[in-house]
Formats: sequence, C-alpha cells, structure tokens
Amino acid sequence: MKATVYSVEGKALKQIDLPDVFEFPRREDLVKRAVLSEESKTYQPKGSYKLAGLETSARYRGRKDDFGSGKNKGISHLPHEVLPKGQLGKVKRVPHAVKGRRAHPPKTQKKIVELMNSKEYKRALASAISFTADRETVCARVHSDIGVSIPIVLEDKFEKLEKTKEVVALLNLLNLSGFIKKAKKNNTKSTLFVVSNGANTKVGANIAGVDIVQVKDLKVCDLAPGTHPGRLTLFSERALPDIVKRFGL
Repeated sequence: MKATVYSVEGKALKQIDLPDVFEFPRREDLVKRAVLSEESKTYQPKGSYKLAGLETSARYRGRKDDFGSGKNKGISHLPHEVLPKGQLGKVKRVPHAVKGRRAHPPKTQKKIVELMNSKEYKRALASAISFTADRETVCARVHSDIGVSIPIVLEDKFEKLEKTKEVVALLNLLNLSGFIKKAKKNNTKSTLFVVSNGANTKVGANIAGVDIVQVKDLKVCDLAPGTHPGRLTLFSERALPDIVKRFGL
C-alpha cells in the first residue's frame, strides 16, 4: 500500500510504501474487545467498610428465661439494641433495619479488569491501525468525505513544530479544520497524531478533540475511541519505522 506524504504547508510531496501493518485484516470485533479491556483497567474498585451496620450493641436474645428476653413480648425476634434495665431498643444489624448492614455490598475483591492475551492485543492494535487506512471506514466515522489521501502521512518537519497555531494552520491547509470545530461543539474525539518515539507530544494537544501520541504509547483506544475504529489519524513519516519495529515487521 502506498501513501502520499504531505508537507507542513499542506502540499503533496511524494509517494511512499506503507508498512504491511496497514494492510492487516480488519476485525472490528477484536478492536472492540481490546478497547473494553483497556478501559476496564481504569475502573476504580468499589467496596464498603466491613463492619458497616454491625457496630452496635444490638443482639438477639430469644431464650425465654434470659434477662431482657424478647420472647412472648409481642415484638419481632430480631437483634435489638441493649438498653438499661433489660429493655429492648430499635432493631439493628439486619439488612432491612434502619442503618443495618447491606445484604450484598460491593467487594474490592471483585475482578473488574478484563484481561486480554498479549498476542491477541497485538493483532487488535494492528487491525486498528489498518482501519485508519480504510477510506470508507474513516469517512463513515466523521460523517463526511475527506479531501486528502488516506492514511495521512506528514513530513518529518511536523515533529519540529513548536506552536499550536502552526498545527491549526496545517489542519486548515488539509481542509480538516471542520472536524476540529465539530469536536469542540459536540465534545468528541476528532484527530489523532501519531509521532515517533521521543517526539514532542504537547504541541497541539490542547486543540479540541486532538490527541498526540508516540508510537510506543499508542493504544487501541486511541485509534478507536468508543470501540469504533476508523479515527482520522495523521502519521509523521518518522513514526513509520517505529511502527515497523513495534510489530517486528
């Protein structure tokens, strides 16, 4: 597969051969599973205090001849608070009592992380990258036609940009600024920049819906937010060799 390399002025410079990963079999089900696995690792374990509802003097006294027994007094046979002179207080401890313990509280021991085999995840990441080269999928995700070749590859000078306005100008020259405005209005993800390892990831990161990641930090959820593949992605030319190294091609 070939791609057009664009300059920071938005002009087509040359044609290059893309790594084989861009032609990897596209499996949406595998991408969805990987995204859900990644998101599950961000969940916060929930639990309750082990003695919640149990720190009370309430206890069940049912034997007939016991001091303060509740038997034959016309009251419920439940744990009551211990009061002076053998009197019985309010029902406590049981789940249906006021301020009683919960019947089935959430437990921190519950497994909430959905693990995924490393080889399976690697295939999912390759599939997500491959989706970025599918014009039909990308255009369907942004609900509009894209006037440049897919995938979008930028010359190495892009990684040397130091100001956000330069990134905005580049998007304008590539006729992609409309997606940024839409993302700002709807508070959604728009464009992803994939740069080489060690490159600056701060320039342009404050643009609405824009993310900039290095190849070594690239995740499936970056390429397929909300489990939907085909995010509009721009790769720097220098990032392509790092992609080859990551997949061992």
